[in-house]
Amino acid sequence: MKVFKFGGASVSNVERVQNLASILRSYGDEKILIVISAMGKTTNALEKVAEAFYQGHREEALRLFEQVRQHHLTMAKYLLVRNYLETEAQLKDFFTEVEWLLHDKPQKEYDYYYDQVVCSGELLSTTIVSAFLNETGILNSWIDVRDIFRTDDNFRDAAIDWTTTRRNTEQRILPLFDQYNIVITQGFIGATDANESTTLGREGSDYSAAVFANLLDAESQTIWKDVEGVMNADPKLFPDARFIAELNYDEVIEMAYYGAQVIHPKTIKPLQNKGIPLLVKCFLDKDLPGTVIHKKTVKNLPPIIVLKEDQVLIHLHSKDFSFVGEKPTGELYNLFSEIRVKPNLMQSGAVHLQVCLDDKPDRIGKLALAASENFEVRVEKGLTLLTIRHYDKDILEKLTTGKHILLRQQSPETVQVLMR
Repeated sequence: MKVFKFGGASVSNVERVQNLASILRSYGDEKILIVISAMGKTTNALEKVAEAFYQGHREEALRLFEQVRQHHLTMAKYLLVRNYLETEAQLKDFFTEVEWLLHDKPQKEYDYYYDQVVCSGELLSTTIVSAFLNETGILNSWIDVRDIFRTDDNFRDAAIDWTTTRRNTEQRILPLFDQYNIVITQGFIGATDANESTTLGREGSDYSAAVFANLLDAESQTIWKDVEGVMNADPKLFPDARFIAELNYDEVIEMAYYGAQVIHPKTIKPLQNKGIPLLVKCFLDKDLPGTVIHKKTVKNLPPIIVLKEDQVLIHLHSKDFSFVGEKPTGELYNLFSEIRVKPNLMQSGAVHLQVCLDDKPDRIGKLALAASENFEVRVEKGLTLLTIRHYDKDILEKLTTGKHILLRQQSPETVQVLMR
């Protein structure tokens, strides 16, 4: 049993969906569970729909969703012949789920509506891909992952109920492999006990695949991307980025923790727990070896560079010049938990704290307001956080020359610089 995950870029147009079929043919009769993301930039488009709806712009939300609708119907028309009408009917059921919600007025928090709208992207893409594969002779079974992944109601970052999800996998996924070699489902999404859609955090499809790999005791998990494998930096930002053939779990967890976009931060643990290797391969050239990630020691790694844009630095100063000790810091961490933000970098002095976070305006505003009860608060935006693992003096100087540095944190393995 193998688990494959195909991201949005790998199904972003007709040719790439057809290419996915050619990849699968090369694996013969192997048993494969496939997790697929939303097509192309669909998630971004659906986020705009959710935002317009929540801001009370119903007609704008419906107009934006109509663009998503037409894009998927067009994809289906280009890919399908015999299965088009049946697939169109299934797609329209998912369209209706969203349109019904958009005709209402928001009564709950934004995160709830985000999940109900954005989850449709994965459902639409997998419906089309599954129908296309069946039409071209690659027989498969499609299943709604919301019937498998049970989660809590922490919308936009839901946690999986492993006990119920394991039972659902054993009862509903495993029997499908008695009839089919391939089962297709969605990444990124799940559902609560009340059958409300949830999402597992942005880029959560990698994690979905890892959960399935763990529960199915897969021999491996493969993430198919548009790059040769894992690179030491984002090749879009660093044209001279280098390919890394081999990594271990610990190194990838560190990379993910610091914001590298190759692997979702939660992906490694389910694999590590059962020693399942993770392969990162190129869907543009399936014959390239890709990167293998396992538990073995890997030495002589190049500098690994992570750049995070749109960072915020919150300056917190004690109002009465009392020390920023255990109690104020503890209260601040409670706020992080309540508002659901994660510091990317934090430094403290006698009477002040500085916290670097991703710029999520609604949450940053809540945090600044709540923190103002105990601190004088000042917020700086538009910053960049540079992290280099296995750094050396030359690479650090090259990437920081001419920048205004606000914070710097350094250990023998890793250096972080917040800069403007």
